[in-house]
Amino acid sequence: MSSGTLYDKVWDRHKVTTLPNGQDQLFVGLHLIHEVTSPQAFGMLKERGLDVARPDLTHATVDHIVPTANQDRPYADDAAETMMAELEENVRDAGIQFSDPTTGDQGIVHVIGPEQGITQPGKTIVCGDSHTSTHGAFGALAFGIGTSQIRDVLATQTIAMEKQQVRKIEVDGELGEGVEAKDIILEIIRRLGTEGGVGYVYEYAGEAIEDLGMEGRMSICNMSIEGGARAGYVNPDETTYEWLAETDYFRDRPEKFDDLKPYWDSIRSDEDAEYDDIVRIDASELDPVVTWGTTPGQGIGIDDPIPAPEALDEDKQDTARRAQEHMRVEPGETMNGYDIDVAFLGSCTNARLPDLRRAARIVKGREVHDDVRAMVVPGSQRVQKAAKAEGLKDIFEAAGFDWRNAGCSMCLGMNEDQLEGEEACASSSNRNFVGRQGSKDGRTVLMNPRMVAAAAITGEVSDVRELKEVNLA
Repeated sequence: MSSGTLYDKVWDRHKVTTLPNGQDQLFVGLHLIHEVTSPQAFGMLKERGLDVARPDLTHATVDHIVPTANQDRPYADDAAETMMAELEENVRDAGIQFSDPTTGDQGIVHVIGPEQGITQPGKTIVCGDSHTSTHGAFGALAFGIGTSQIRDVLATQTIAMEKQQVRKIEVDGELGEGVEAKDIILEIIRRLGTEGGVGYVYEYAGEAIEDLGMEGRMSICNMSIEGGARAGYVNPDETTYEWLAETDYFRDRPEKFDDLKPYWDSIRSDEDAEYDDIVRIDASELDPVVTWGTTPGQGIGIDDPIPAPEALDEDKQDTARRAQEHMRVEPGETMNGYDIDVAFLGSCTNARLPDLRRAARIVKGREVHDDVRAMVVPGSQRVQKAAKAEGLKDIFEAAGFDWRNAGCSMCLGMNEDQLEGEEACASSSNRNFVGRQGSKDGRTVLMNPRMVAAAAITGEVSDVRELKEVNLA
């Protein structure tokens, strides 16, 4: 087993005891909740007459089902209104801080935690959402949990878990033109498979990772779960600390920052740390990556041929045939030129301010293709406000994009933002499963934000390197 890694250090620091079933009981440093997975857990507490143990370590927002167009209350969707009302009641009764739409702080749970500074290195973080791994970008151990576990954390501020192995993924070299963090993680999942990380957490390292800003690191950690890993993380460094120093949490309490920094430094993986596996990738060899199928692992470089099912491992052949039939693609073709009907720029993977800036440099001065409906859904109200102040909203709207309010939106299609019929979508989100975006016949092609912008303009999956970027100044 691994030793001397950040994972080992943070796990040991938060371990309360080993339970009779062999699992470890861990103290939870931050519990994030939202409107979809928490109502049942609160109901279980009420049935047992239990209170929330640590409301001060719990933070709520709304994101999954909240509408991104008209947010007037009551919401037009009865289910959304019911979930919102239940969350409001639950957080009020428990005394939990709530980033609701009236605060200006609402947004996707994995966007607001980092931007407010409550996501910090060395914490254990849980949330009833699989993409909680996002927070690992800050050197936290962050896990998605189920409803019964949400109940347990609310009641005890602890969780029972089995320790995993640690795989170090070293990404060295320099990213080429048009290639982003999203392409790194899609390439990792393509190489290792959607189940390659089962039993592991991933430590992302190497110069290509170190050169990324926090937003890029979050994009990579976000999709760890798509590769089967229980979590993913990056060791904290000066890039991490610069981000944290500018957040609400630390801006007005620099002494707290100074007190915590030695701990953050201490949890970094040792130079002689032992790993259960090491994988190496050369970032300089990567092209923009897009998916051709119905899992995030079915990806290829923009000009690479779609594989023939019989050329794949036997256990992947049937899945590939079904995926190619659903996506209407043929082996030997490339995805370059694949017609799209919808362009979605959003999700907890790629809806932060730098994502929107990069996409805007492709969009500025151009128009959305006549056959495409395109939308931008900022990851939070803060992102939305900052983007508007920078003129990004005007750029997108001038090109023909629909500018929405913050939320998960078309990433999972739980509100009105859904694919219709057999529409094909160029998406900056994290999953391309059949039915994921609201239509069982819809088709989703995952790609980085600039590639989404290029597809919106051309009406087809396109190599963004062929479109000149425009200076936003």
